[in-house]
Amino acid sequence: MTGKPNTIRTAILGASGYTGAELLRFLTRHPGYDIRALTAERQAGKPIDAVYPHLGGMGLPDLVKVEDVDFSGIDAVFCGLPHGTTQEIIQALPAHVKIVDLSADFRLEDGETYAEWYGHPHRAPELQKEAVYGLTEMYRDAIRAARLVANPGCYTTTAELPLMPLLRAGAISTEDIIIDAKSGVSGAGRALKESMLFAEASEGIHAYGIAGHRHRPEIEQELSKAAGQPVEVSFTPHLMPMNRGILATIYVRLADGRTPGDLRDTLANHYANEAFVRVLPAGAVPATRHVRGSNHCLIGVSETGLRGRAVIVSVLDNLVKGASGQAIQNMNLMVDFDETSGLENAPVFP
Repeated sequence: MTGKPNTIRTAILGASGYTGAELLRFLTRHPGYDIRALTAERQAGKPIDAVYPHLGGMGLPDLVKVEDVDFSGIDAVFCGLPHGTTQEIIQALPAHVKIVDLSADFRLEDGETYAEWYGHPHRAPELQKEAVYGLTEMYRDAIRAARLVANPGCYTTTAELPLMPLLRAGAISTEDIIIDAKSGVSGAGRALKESMLFAEASEGIHAYGIAGHRHRPEIEQELSKAAGQPVEVSFTPHLMPMNRGILATIYVRLADGRTPGDLRDTLANHYANEAFVRVLPAGAVPATRHVRGSNHCLIGVSETGLRGRAVIVSVLDNLVKGASGQAIQNMNLMVDFDETSGLENAPVFP
């Protein structure tokens, strides 16, 4: 992959994780990125196909440690390192490097909120102030001008894409928002965990992080900005026995005089010209299998049978629009490529 002329010299930090593999799946077919460095602490020294056989034969560089990368020859960095390990590394990168960080380290704007939810003070507070939140469809202009973009979480993207336009339009109440979200096991990463063993995760479903999941303050931060006032949500994630995908069933109270049809029209008008967000016709309900492997988010709005209420169903692939695909969408803007470049893949079905 090295030596392509007139391209963005690119490094992927944390290339041995699921998001790193997804970045490579898209970027190896993107004409504008020249992959110069791949890092992985525990897998350093190995070729990428020793970790991911499906990525063999693409001429990719071997995995190395972060400290072995010469960043003077890198233009763009996708950082897929675990939460809490990113701050000092990004702080040490040369000023010319553009960065999309896929961890949670720069998503929260308030230092005190970060310390409360992550258990330690932020180690790069100036960068935290500089970072732009990377929900592409909402903050496109700021992302285009940014050096550091904090890629949103997968659960948060699924919830924010339908809710933010409705709150901006005053179409729903800021109270009683319930987000019931379900994710495939890849959302927990590739590290070995007892709860992710086949016998533990298959043939069942369980809730976790009730009232304490770290995506909640991120969701509330962005919804509050959209509403222009504080918004609190009830957010409960669930683990599903599937590899990838997120489905959020969101219960909202309508603003006075609004109907579920009004919500659908508001969203359809807002996303009419977007490449990756599609609002379904009235009565249609999206499913995770409709977006698998793609950078798409599908949104459906339905009646609940209760007066003054509506239910919104939002789906995306947690590894693509919920992580690596959105990261590429953001970097495309930052380096002045067409936003959709390299991301036009149709969903994989069945």
